[in-house]
Amino acid sequence: MIVLKFGGTSVGTADAIKKVGQIVLEKTGERQLTAVVSAVGGVTNKLQKAADLASQGKDKYELVLKDIEDQHLHLVRELMPIKSQSGLLSHVKILINELEEVLKSISSLMEISIRANDYVLSFGERLSSKIIYCYFQTLSENVFLIDPTTIIKCDANHGRGNVDLKKSENLASEYLKRLDTINICPGFIAGSPKKDIITLGRGGSDYTAALLANFWDADVLEIWTDVSGLMTADPRLVSASVVIPNLSYEEALELSHFGAKVIYPPSIQPALEKEIPILIKNTFASGEQGTRIIKDWEDGQTIRGISSINSIALLNLSGSGMVGIPNFSFRLFQALSHEQINVILITQASSEHSISVAIESADGKKAEKIINQTFKSEIQQHRVNPVEVEIDLSILALVGTNMRNQVGVGGQLFSALARNGISVKAIAQGSSERNISLVVASSNVRKALNTVHESFFTEEQKKVNLFVVGVGHVGKALLQQVAKQQEFLRSRYNLVLNVVAIANSKKVICDANGIDLTKWETLLEDGVTFKSKGFVSDIRTMNLRNSVFLDITGSEQIAELYLDVLKSSISVVTPNKIGATDTFSRYVDLKRAERKYKTRFLFETNVCAGLPVISTLEDLVKSGDQIHRIEAVLSGTLNFLFNTYDGIRPFAEVVRQAREEGYSEPDPRLDLSGEDVRRKILILTRESGYEMEMEQVESESFVPDESMSADSVETFFDSIEKHEGHFKQILEKAKNAQARIRYVARFENGKASTKLEFVDSEHPFYHLDGKDNIVLFFTDRYQDQPLVVKGAGAGAQVTASGIFADIMKVANAHD
Repeated sequence: MIVLKFGGTSVGTADAIKKVGQIVLEKTGERQLTAVVSAVGGVTNKLQKAADLASQGKDKYELVLKDIEDQHLHLVRELMPIKSQSGLLSHVKILINELEEVLKSISSLMEISIRANDYVLSFGERLSSKIIYCYFQTLSENVFLIDPTTIIKCDANHGRGNVDLKKSENLASEYLKRLDTINICPGFIAGSPKKDIITLGRGGSDYTAALLANFWDADVLEIWTDVSGLMTADPRLVSASVVIPNLSYEEALELSHFGAKVIYPPSIQPALEKEIPILIKNTFASGEQGTRIIKDWEDGQTIRGISSINSIALLNLSGSGMVGIPNFSFRLFQALSHEQINVILITQASSEHSISVAIESADGKKAEKIINQTFKSEIQQHRVNPVEVEIDLSILALVGTNMRNQVGVGGQLFSALARNGISVKAIAQGSSERNISLVVASSNVRKALNTVHESFFTEEQKKVNLFVVGVGHVGKALLQQVAKQQEFLRSRYNLVLNVVAIANSKKVICDANGIDLTKWETLLEDGVTFKSKGFVSDIRTMNLRNSVFLDITGSEQIAELYLDVLKSSISVVTPNKIGATDTFSRYVDLKRAERKYKTRFLFETNVCAGLPVISTLEDLVKSGDQIHRIEAVLSGTLNFLFNTYDGIRPFAEVVRQAREEGYSEPDPRLDLSGEDVRRKILILTRESGYEMEMEQVESESFVPDESMSADSVETFFDSIEKHEGHFKQILEKAKNAQARIRYVARFENGKASTKLEFVDSEHPFYHLDGKDNIVLFFTDRYQDQPLVVKGAGAGAQVTASGIFADIMKVANAHD
């Protein structure tokens, strides 16, 4: 014997029922087969709606009834040959008329008993099973229609009948003699001692199938639905979820309890008792493997799946009067039990000072009232606080038998959540170590599921979401690099860089699914108005895991957002020096926020574009080395100017070239003023562990004041053209000294400075080509021979590559 159960979507249309027919016929051979069927998809809900309307005395129930009738009559006409339709159409009409009489009686009384409600709901399975039975008769001569009310016997607990297993098994054993090759059985319904129809509650058809499989010692129980098995997570929330090929009964029980609605907990126990394998298959993709549930299965996978339950309320009861009181918990749970309130999760502090229970949100008000009544005396004496009720919560459950043999699962779970700013309200783990359950805000459940799924199912793609502000030369270069590398990162490292927002000073575009990087410029033209504060709010609202805020501007206004962004557990990557060179207290706040909110504040490109200067310095300091002196050429722009200027071409023309080739800022005065270099040496000083403010960095200008105070960029160029003699004079001094011109930044003895210097051929700075930068670190370990970092220090492409490297650091930090 094999038992198959087909859910509502599997029998929801004529085409679906025909697929069911094909599946059953393919499985019919030497063995008998029983197919348990649910009501046609959506009909149970319609029946409940009709009953509710009728109990309110509303005639609208008649419209719902007509809809149910039309739905089933249409199925008959689609499935049955014309000559065979009349008898079945008459039977459907008889059942609909019977249902109509029941609803009329309910409407007249304007109330409905739980017994009458069960009777109304039973019509779904009674109608579907009769239609499917008659259709199967057109496919085979050996078909039988089972009446489950004569086999499965329950008490009179209408709505969720408690099955008398021993009596039902004896009746099933006798009934076995009546079965044919193919047997159709309505699910969900059973018989009471008074021969009333009674329903088996949520997942009742699954339970019917499991009971029959148990009673008849079936070789296998197959659950046919509209998905291809139990998934590692809800695919509606986690797009990377995959089918779990194998599970133990215990794991399936855990997953089914915590929201995996493919199979219901009561369905597993009868199969477990006799070790009957359960297969979960897709009616609409019958060739797919599905999920197999058996007693034991080992493949080394620590976590089998992640499930969730929404609409949860958390009750928190606390007070000194709870400590050491033996019957306190008993009174709490007794009070909830009397009100038929189901407790989903429990957690209690070892101090016994507080206890938290999770229940369905719908029971929140009722639970609050009954608990406060139960402990009224203790509350009045201030020994216990009034119960606190938190709503809009969800439970996330991590399930896997192998968790008991793997250390660090909890640490990995909570680290992943912390890195993404997800606060955990309550935690529960049983001694079996098969399930870790935690309560989070419902607004975070999608993010939490994706974060945890990504952490534990590492063979799946990791997604890093990028919010880009600033699309000048560097921003454009970065987007080009990301677009070029996307396929490589996806195929080689299972990493997806998902650009979800792009903004300039005027417009912004957002798309949580990712912006097409071949069309972003056109899309941005049609974007909405950019507002910096609103942009951060939008990032929070999108609530995406592994988010990175990219500031590729020189804007003070954007830099002011960093602290709020970091406090949202969103990493910041930027070449904008303003954030790290603000007041020292602000700098410290940003560093503290990075640590506190488990995120990253990375600004490697603040100093020498893509050169690993800050990361090298950080490694020295972390390893215990002490920085005593720094000498550096930190401006690729200025180095380019002095390497290119030969006195033949005017200095102004060389500056224009630097701007056109992207080596300088659009306003070259930012580079020529030395302000940029001052900020860079300040950053290196602070990263070395010294406290310093911007005004403490001494600077000598080499550009005439008249030029620097020009009222526009063009006026500035006119001015330096007039002062060509000044620059030639500097060049001549260098030639006479057989030296080269370098703009040098220094830190030594607690002081920092920047100025123009002439360096001879023995100096490391002499042979610095083009736009190269160089940094010399003199430390305890590098006293006589400094640690040197040298390379290209300007240009959109190298700066973009440095930003890209910082993005990859964030991605790797989330592993």
